[in-house]
Amino acid sequence: MVSEGILLGMGNPLLDISAAVDEAFLQKYDVKLNNAILAEEKHLPMYEEMTGMDNVEYIAGGATQNSIKVAQWLLQVPGATSYMGCIGKDKFGGEMKKNAKLAGVNVHYCEDEVAPTGTCAVCVVGGERSLIANLSAANCYKFEHLKRPENWALVEKAKFIYIAGFFLTVSPESIQLVAEHAAKNNKVFTMNLSAPFICEFFKDAQEKALPYMDFVFGNETEARTFSRVHGWETDDIEEIALKISQWPKASGTYKRTTLITQGADPVVVAEDGKVKKFPVIPLPKEKLVDTNGAGDAFVGGFLSQLVQGNPIEECVRAGIYASNVIIQRSGCTYPEKPDFN
Repeated sequence: MVSEGILLGMGNPLLDISAAVDEAFLQKYDVKLNNAILAEEKHLPMYEEMTGMDNVEYIAGGATQNSIKVAQWLLQVPGATSYMGCIGKDKFGGEMKKNAKLAGVNVHYCEDEVAPTGTCAVCVVGGERSLIANLSAANCYKFEHLKRPENWALVEKAKFIYIAGFFLTVSPESIQLVAEHAAKNNKVFTMNLSAPFICEFFKDAQEKALPYMDFVFGNETEARTFSRVHGWETDDIEEIALKISQWPKASGTYKRTTLITQGADPVVVAEDGKVKKFPVIPLPKEKLVDTNGAGDAFVGGFLSQLVQGNPIEECVRAGIYASNVIIQRSGCTYPEKPDFN
């Protein structure tokens, strides 16, 4: 039985501004395909330009929120999931609230009086995507918000916690508090490597959180960056996944499992000193719409089964199913009901 609030996510809520663009657009703004970065001054005009495009779509997103919404969709139990992050008091923030409520997620947003709701430019070229996040309000999450009784109650209620690595740039102290709570109370704490720049420039914060992680998610690019940053001198995904799974742990309640997705190649799962590989569902190129949210969807699908106590094979199968659904649609969106059995 899935209890209310069993899964909690914390992260950077962003409104995705998604549009199909061309190579020239990427070059104009110095953007690489298949990357995730934080916006700099030179990127700011692109948001305005994209909002003027005919094919632009607005989708409530942000990595953690995507995963939580996908888990909620697969669970089909209203309020099974909850989420915290910071938005602005503006039109986009209002959209975000409406969207999350419709999805059945119990959101407790921190609302910033000054900063606008964060946005993420999703540039889609031939199904592949590049993400440029302008955090704005998402960057203003306050540790004090987490400690308010009505919000801390979500932490106490949850038995599983998921935080994308992107949140390390915003509130590492919130992550630490929740991670320590999880270790002390035998809860499952999970995180994502999230982006190469997190592994490189937020290495210390990531290392501080790593001992608490019972499950670590990531993709092949992030895994290889993690390996390089730690001087492991290997590009072998299986070896890297194993090494991450064997990193010392703060709590002995659970072993650590590392899951690395590799696009169309098999998912690599490392635990107990062994590696297993799970092939993904093959998809003909013409059916691929947009890879944005594929990794987030994998995590959401995986967590939807994990919270039900299902074996790892089932969790991975649900993750693969969810990402297969998402890449055939624009943005991290899904049909009304899942047909996962």
